[in-house]
Amino acid sequence: MEENKIIAPEGAKKSKISVQTIVGLGLLTAIVVVLQALAVGIRFGVFNITFVLVPIVVGAALYGWKAGAWLGLVFGVVVLFTDAGAFLVINVPGTIVTVLLKGILAGAAAGLVYRLIAKKNEIVATLAAAVVSPVVNTGIFLLGCAVFFLDTIKEWAAGAGFGDNVAGYMIVGLVVINFLVEMAINLVLSSAIVTIVRIGRKKIKA
Repeated sequence: MEENKIIAPEGAKKSKISVQTIVGLGLLTAIVVVLQALAVGIRFGVFNITFVLVPIVVGAALYGWKAGAWLGLVFGVVVLFTDAGAFLVINVPGTIVTVLLKGILAGAAAGLVYRLIAKKNEIVATLAAAVVSPVVNTGIFLLGCAVFFLDTIKEWAAGAGFGDNVAGYMIVGLVVINFLVEMAINLVLSSAIVTIVRIGRKKIKA
């Protein structure tokens, strides 16, 4: 009888945490979809500026790297339908792999970095996750361009006046403005991210 009294509250607590996680991830998933859909109209340079990395970092910090990977996957799927047309007409499989992989790894990396540092300093962990996420997102995009779209990128580089400097065009012509703006957004909102994560952790532990 005594044993049942001990086990029941623990089971109830686990169930409560599980529901909180599902609800929290569901909310963050919806935010990712809405923010990326709205980002279609916000353009600096070639591609849209995304605010989606912020909720991805929040989710990765609160629920772990798997949650970050899930949110990154959702981000990638929305991008395929809203902002990948120029690449889809060139190489459909390459576009799908690149777009989905960069989102998944950006979310997973944020979660892993946060988990690694959070035990020592939560603020530093959040800042590190906020920096790593756009770095990985941009890095995988550049790698995908080199692997799947190099011939097309060479033509774009020549047409943009970069000549044979394909690497320079990829960095300056394709990603630098977007990367810097996205990094700035994450850093500016990092204090808000820390606050959200702290509140979320308290609710999870409650």
